Amino acid sequence: MARYIGPACRLCRREGTKLFLKGTRCFTDKCAVDRRNTPPGQHGQVRARVSEYRTQLREKQKLKRIYGLLERQFRQYFFKADRKKGVTGDNLLTFLESRLDNVVYRLGFAASRRQSRMLVRQNHFAVNGKPVNIPSYLVELGTVIEVREKSKSLLPIQESLENSGGRTPSWLDLDKTQLKGEVKAFPDKEELALPVNEQLVVELYSR
Repeated sequence: MARYIGPACRLCRREGTKLFLKGTRCFTDKCAVDRRNTPPGQHGQVRARVSEYRTQLREKQKLKRIYGLLERQFRQYFFKADRKKGVTGDNLLTFLESRLDNVVYRLGFAASRRQSRMLVRQNHFAVNGKPVNIPSYLVELGTVIEVREKSKSLLPIQESLENSGGRTPSWLDLDKTQLKGEVKAFPDKEELALPVNEQLVVELYSR
């Protein structure tokens, strides 16, 4: 299955909640969920039968779409989280948040994870002083992510920083003057405040 390249707002409408896939647009009155909070398509108004499996599946789809992952990638993260000591759901969120494209987005260098993924692939960032263009690269505690010298004047990065509104989370340390950030810790579930119940995702894969 290929990566979804259609309208991002359609995915939010399908899940019935904001997944924050369009950057600053999600915070304006142009948000599709606010304007038309029904599933897309001609059958969007039809009331579907709610089952335990359907509820679990929708939670998994929301989490996949928030981080822009395919099923195979997402499944690999789950099994990796399941093998690690601790709570599987919390481990899964930690792995997803540790992706380089997500950290770049959290630091405010990109308006959305989709844009962040594109910027990483175009080799605009360095990790601990070395260029890295792999969006799925997993950062560790103490990792320093910085905009490469040749990319510091890039308009999308500058605009994203201006519009970030100080949304850098407490687990990251951002230096706006040097355009670099450091991973001080890993976030807990409460700090992420995602519109997802990760425990239902664990139950789905444990069926």
